[in-house]
Amino acid sequence: MNMQPTSTPSTTRIAFASFIGTAIEFYDFYIYAMAAALVIGQVFFPAEAPAAQSLNAFLTFGIAFLARPLGAVLFGHFGDRVGRKVTLAASLLLMGISTLLIGVLPGYAEWGVWAPVVLCLLRFGQGLGLGGEWGGAALLATEHAPEGRRAWFGMFPQLGPSVGFLLATLSFLGLSLWLTDAEFKAWGWRVPFIASALLVVVGLYVRFTLAETPAFAAVLAHKATHTLPVGALLKTHARAVLLGALAMGVCYNLFYTATVFCLSYGTGTLGISRPVFLGMLCVAILAMTLATPLAAAWSDRIGRRPVLLRGALAAMLAGFLLAPALQSGSLLLVTAYLALLLFLMGVTFAPMGAFLPEQFPAAMRYSGAGLAYSLGGILGASLAPAISQALVQQGGLAWVGGYVSVMAGLSALAVLGLRARAG
Repeated sequence: MNMQPTSTPSTTRIAFASFIGTAIEFYDFYIYAMAAALVIGQVFFPAEAPAAQSLNAFLTFGIAFLARPLGAVLFGHFGDRVGRKVTLAASLLLMGISTLLIGVLPGYAEWGVWAPVVLCLLRFGQGLGLGGEWGGAALLATEHAPEGRRAWFGMFPQLGPSVGFLLATLSFLGLSLWLTDAEFKAWGWRVPFIASALLVVVGLYVRFTLAETPAFAAVLAHKATHTLPVGALLKTHARAVLLGALAMGVCYNLFYTATVFCLSYGTGTLGISRPVFLGMLCVAILAMTLATPLAAAWSDRIGRRPVLLRGALAAMLAGFLLAPALQSGSLLLVTAYLALLLFLMGVTFAPMGAFLPEQFPAAMRYSGAGLAYSLGGILGASLAPAISQALVQQGGLAWVGGYVSVMAGLSALAVLGLRARAG
């Protein structure tokens, strides 16, 4: 796999361009995740059944994950035929428009059943956009990287989710502090969605300042593109796509257990106020931000698989601590546990920026890395909050912890089955 740079854009520009898009798109995605935990059910579904409101909100959250593989195929097609840069701009634009429209969408009281229907369509649009984002951002970084530093370069788009999440959490925390509960539910939750439009403009500008990646420029020069990249991918690399998706499962499960399920459980069942729990998440996300560059540098030194396997094993053990930590009643212990989950998410997530692209040749790399990543979202995250909610109602918190451990074990087995391509 030839990822050696043939042009000389500055490292700073490459890093920022690969980082800014994922930060914006994950900000958009996370503000919906938080809104789903806090207010979406109350705004867009009938008030007669509060428990059903929460479950329906989490199901709308899952719709975007179902759309992400389709987005990976759609944008991967053009990314592997036309180029990385223009495809990344299109995915960012779709995500931004969908997010903005959610922010101005009337609720159930105004539109009745059409409100949740349109909400689901817009969530689908968010998923399509995000499905095309990560694969392209990872390639933008790693296809400019020198040999031996791919994980470090691939770490920059991996920082986007933690920064995007921090921005999303801070925005909801600020609104929770400045507004009354009634104001927040009536209109305050919409502000982060509308504000995302400004971030999208910045992201589009930065993306258009870079040239095409050297690896894909070489594919074009040799006329080596495929008429249908996803067809060629599934014919020759279906196993790598499937195992890559399973390998991603632990990352997603750790993150959405800590942020969506625990946020809902902490504010609803444990009685922790929304501003306090959001503040706890702001502290915890710093652990993920710290783990990301550490794990990336570590994987450049000792290899991707050893780092990923050790992170997955630690996540398996962490699942057994979920019930004791949340039931402790200690804000300090709960915050420490959230930080542990997100630290391990960073450990298992950071090497993926290089590990997944390394499974595929350049002519189908956008499709392959993006599809594996997005399918991993279905396996590890799309229904994770809803499954966790059902498990805690049927069997208690220990079952949710067991769910975390099982997902980590499956990811470890998948990593064992994958090996990076030579070169």
